[in-house]
Amino acid sequence: MIAIQIKALIEAAIFSTPKPITIKRIKQTILADTDISQGQIADIIVELQGDYEARGIKLLGTASGYQFVTAPELSEKLAVLWQEKAPRYSRALLETLALVAYKQPITRAEMEELRGVAVSSNIMKTLLERQWVKIVGQKEVPGKPSLYGTTNQFLDYFGLDNLAQLPVLSDQQLEVVIEDFEQQQVSP
Repeated sequence: MIAIQIKALIEAAIFSTPKPITIKRIKQTILADTDISQGQIADIIVELQGDYEARGIKLLGTASGYQFVTAPELSEKLAVLWQEKAPRYSRALLETLALVAYKQPITRAEMEELRGVAVSSNIMKTLLERQWVKIVGQKEVPGKPSLYGTTNQFLDYFGLDNLAQLPVLSDQQLEVVIEDFEQQQVSP
């Protein structure tokens, strides 16, 4: 297979998968019968990202792999094409999510102490169902409460590669992040 065909195959694979796809998965599936390395696949993906730089769609690397997404600056205009509106999340849910993202691993009691109010079961249920938060262990204290952390789906939804891409914040600045989450919600 020649280089142009490999590039086209990688592009098609990323385009056709409904969820992000990793370099490892590309190598193990569509390029399993080739001697191309994962490093070479990564180089081709970087080249593809450049190809799409000035276009209406972007090739985005997230925590779960690579996927094509619409250019963020076009989202407002494109919103008329979707009959479903992006879900709106309550301030309490977004505060809880921000606490988990910035303070993980964290227990529910610690979240409640930081927020100053109880964290509703519905909020935790929603975050767990959306797969933005997961139980990452138990704290070694009496009662062994669950410790919560974010997931790759959380990173994917907000277009992040890893937690290091979250802005560095003091506790006082966490309030600003919650407002940003509210304003930058994207459709799933």
